Amino acid sequence: MLGLRTAIYKVNQLAEAKTWYSKAFQKEPYFDEPFYVGFEIGGYELGLMPDSQKAEEKSANVHVLWGVEDIHKEFERLIALGATVWEEPENVGGELMVATLKDPWGNLLGLIYNPYFKTT
Repeated sequence: MLGLRTAIYKVNQLAEAKTWYSKAFQKEPYFDEPFYVGFEIGGYELGLMPDSQKAEEKSANVHVLWGVEDIHKEFERLIALGATVWEEPENVGGELMVATLKDPWGNLLGLIYNPYFKTT
């Protein structure tokens, strides 16, 4: 195993999701086609794929956590962009903090502040 490469969020409004995620991650996509939109985020990929499934029918089994420097600031910024609270920021041991929101399409969007984890 080489490690995580891509996290994919399925959305029923690809153009709107591309705009929202461009604002949420403050990046423009590097790949933009009608079947897939890809963003490079800190050496990993966030992908958006079209899907007609309703948001309330989506699973909450998988949480993808995106690293942040200030979890409270990012949490509030994403709420201002239209995300909704799933789990408030909480300490999960030592300095580790996690929080989870839902994007406007019902996908879980996790945040993590983890000063112990360093990418290679």
